[in-house]
Amino acid sequence: MSKAQLVSMARRNLAHLKAGTVDQAPGIYRVPAANYYDPERWRLEMQRVFARVPLVLGFSAELREAGAYRALWAGDVPVLLTRAADGEIRAFLNVCSHRGAVVVPDGSGRARRFTCPYHAWSYDDRGALVGIYKSEDFGDPDTSCLGLTPLPVAERAGLIFGVLTPGASVDFDAFLCGYDALLAHHRLDECFFVGRQAVDGPNWKVAYDGYLDFYHLPILHRESFGSKIPSDALYDAWGPHQRVSMPNPAYLELEKKSEEEWEVASLISGVWTIFPHISIADFDAGGKLYMVSQLFPGATADESVTIQNFFARSEPDAERRTQLEGMMKFLEQVVRDEDYFTGNRIQKAVKTGAKSEFMFGRNEGGGQRFHRWVDAILRTEDAQLPKLFAEGIGD
Repeated sequence: MSKAQLVSMARRNLAHLKAGTVDQAPGIYRVPAANYYDPERWRLEMQRVFARVPLVLGFSAELREAGAYRALWAGDVPVLLTRAADGEIRAFLNVCSHRGAVVVPDGSGRARRFTCPYHAWSYDDRGALVGIYKSEDFGDPDTSCLGLTPLPVAERAGLIFGVLTPGASVDFDAFLCGYDALLAHHRLDECFFVGRQAVDGPNWKVAYDGYLDFYHLPILHRESFGSKIPSDALYDAWGPHQRVSMPNPAYLELEKKSEEEWEVASLISGVWTIFPHISIADFDAGGKLYMVSQLFPGATADESVTIQNFFARSEPDAERRTQLEGMMKFLEQVVRDEDYFTGNRIQKAVKTGAKSEFMFGRNEGGGQRFHRWVDAILRTEDAQLPKLFAEGIGD
């Protein structure tokens, strides 16, 4: 079924290519400029978006073996992901039950036990408390209640989704709207993790707008890679998640074959975004290289950080790794010096009050849909979220 969807999208792409057309929204959409900097609005987004919907916290390729772990900050929340001895992925708040210290420093590795650096309380890979330094000083505590605090977690299409609210009732399938079946065609679970870097940016929505926008490619990126790239965009959506592509001349070759012969690898181009903070893009760097960007809000409405995670289709040798490192450096520079340089200036300029609204044109339907979904989730109560994802917002 998911390949049939890819074929259908390729057919639609071909139709636009031949007609010289692109997707057009019904009209212009306006977003209040204050939505990008108002602290009350931002706090509401943290509470009702980032604390409630599943976020991509990790990757199967990096946590493939039992004992593998990754510790990270998801915004202002310390998270620990583990692949336990039973093969299951688990997620925890990376906070010691004794006095609240962060147990595992940022990074990845392999371990069967995690020991708090403050007072040496220890936890196993299932989060259970298994050691108390000088335990006699604590009487006879019920250690079953003192493990690391678990978070809801699910593994789909090589991605590890988690919710940052302990005990939250989450329907991961309802949230994904079948999108994970399409994402699985990238085979990220079979890839090799090859690197990670972080880029500081503006308000999370200023940053995310760019991932849904091909309009800027031949302009903002004209000196780096975009001078010959058209600004045309086609949008496909599964609930709040979107694929952004452009009319692809390479698809003309598909018509020389039957649909049964169309290879999946030729049908998955474009930027695949996962609401509210993920972009998946692939590049040719002497072979396929995926960049999966995790966008997290910063400490205020004016800040964000994007973690760029890189995955190669095959395990690189020394020569290939040098090629990949060059591409990674290039992509870091493009995002930092072009996208986020511009975004940070937007963040400052918008607070002057010079403009009360931002406009999204009919050619920017992806940005329109994103902001409509943010607004819809903000006004939806917990119990109604699965229904919202199932029924959509009328687009």
